[in-house]
Amino acid sequence: MAKILLEMKNITKTFPGVKALDNVNLQVEEGEIHALVGENGAGKSTLMNVLSGIYPYGTYEGDIIYDGETCRFSKIKDSEEKGIVIIHQELALIPYMTIGENMFLGNERGKKAAIDWNETYGQADVHLKTVGLKESSRTLVKDIGVGKQQLVEIAKALAKKARLLILDEPTASLNETDSQALLDLLLKFKKEGMTCIIISHKLNEVAYVADKITVIRDGATIETLVKGVDEFSEERIIKGMVGREIADRFPKRPDVKIGGVNLEVRNWTVYHPLYSERKVVDNVSIKVHKGEVVGISGLMGAGRTELAMSIFGRSYGTNISGQLFINGQEVHLKNERDAINHKLAYVTEDRKGNGLILSNSIKTNTTLANMAGVSRHGIIDKDEEYAVAQEYREKLRTKCPTVEQNVGNLSGGNQQKVLLAKWMFADPDVLILDEPTRGIDVGAKYEIYCIINELAAAGKSIIMISSELPEVLGMSDRIYVMNEGRIVGELSHEEATQEGIMSCILQSSKGE
Repeated sequence: MAKILLEMKNITKTFPGVKALDNVNLQVEEGEIHALVGENGAGKSTLMNVLSGIYPYGTYEGDIIYDGETCRFSKIKDSEEKGIVIIHQELALIPYMTIGENMFLGNERGKKAAIDWNETYGQADVHLKTVGLKESSRTLVKDIGVGKQQLVEIAKALAKKARLLILDEPTASLNETDSQALLDLLLKFKKEGMTCIIISHKLNEVAYVADKITVIRDGATIETLVKGVDEFSEERIIKGMVGREIADRFPKRPDVKIGGVNLEVRNWTVYHPLYSERKVVDNVSIKVHKGEVVGISGLMGAGRTELAMSIFGRSYGTNISGQLFINGQEVHLKNERDAINHKLAYVTEDRKGNGLILSNSIKTNTTLANMAGVSRHGIIDKDEEYAVAQEYREKLRTKCPTVEQNVGNLSGGNQQKVLLAKWMFADPDVLILDEPTRGIDVGAKYEIYCIINELAAAGKSIIMISSELPEVLGMSDRIYVMNEGRIVGELSHEEATQEGIMSCILQSSKGE
């Protein structure tokens, strides 16, 4: 019988007005991959924060038994010294420090007060190679994308000699190819004796990699499924998560006639803001019609986010050339405010860094992009602001005690809902969604898909960037495929397949 490495007994954690965990129990065997699944706000991340010492002993009830010893961690350093390392969904890297500096921050290489930089960068490069990230450890973190930053976090955990590795949505920022590589990496770690706890909303990945799956719903343990004993299908996992079966993962689009062209981009070229000779968007031309959902698919680094941000008021890039048309009229958007005034909105993939003000309330964040909508003669109507925030809270089913709560206290998925509400209230004609369901559970995804369909039915134009191919295929009327900054394919909904998208990418790469 396998050794029990971790046991969490009767864990209860309460925040003001909310019982986040209610008598939760969890057992993890040594050398297994154990998945935690549940809807946003179910308590998964809270449970792991208790384990890692982020919520110190005394702020919760219950016991943590690790490697046969009762542990009472007062800070995260205590758990790391035992070999328990957590990688959070929201990245914790310092942008203006190098990858190597970030990896060994608080865990410096060297003797006494002197840091050995050769050893630091040498070891960092070894760990980066292990996770498959082809970047120099001397690169600044701000110069790599969110997906690559996720891999840096994993390499950073390896540098701490993790024995129990906790990963909260580790593939949320990765495309399917990179996600598969990461999952195979976890299986490799398992063979080498490492134990993993993985939190993920990508249920196909959970079923692929996990030995056991514990379902948490509304702060309570519902069940633990065992591979080889219980059914591991996505439908079975979803039923445990939401308490009901979900027949269709993607809602059917209403029969809406696609209108005229709402947004057109012609010969759009963008250069990197720091490396001015590096072209990141190369002569791209796309069209989006009224009432149409257009997907943009591609591998990490293909230029999708760079394209979206440069269109949105030139918020990314330098030496931008090309033409931009809205409703047939050429426009020159100088900044983000210009874009908003022209009824263009961009829902960023980086909700924590660029999308929300975490120290402010849900109410404030919801109305940020359209202050005029809740103001009279330059003065904010607080009652109107509250009513608007409450309306979107109900529409998107955001889990929170009140819209006065700080956004930083919400789960990642509920933060994403607030971000979407912020731009919906701005009432755009063109809405660019960059990874709109990253870190969101299947039930909440369905709700957001319904909102997207409603917006399209109202004549809005939607551009949806997603690294999840099933999502792009399930939601899009047309799909543009990007690779290395160029459009390398355009597929209708009827002709688009996962194989077809990957074929466009591979053929364009071979053509180099």
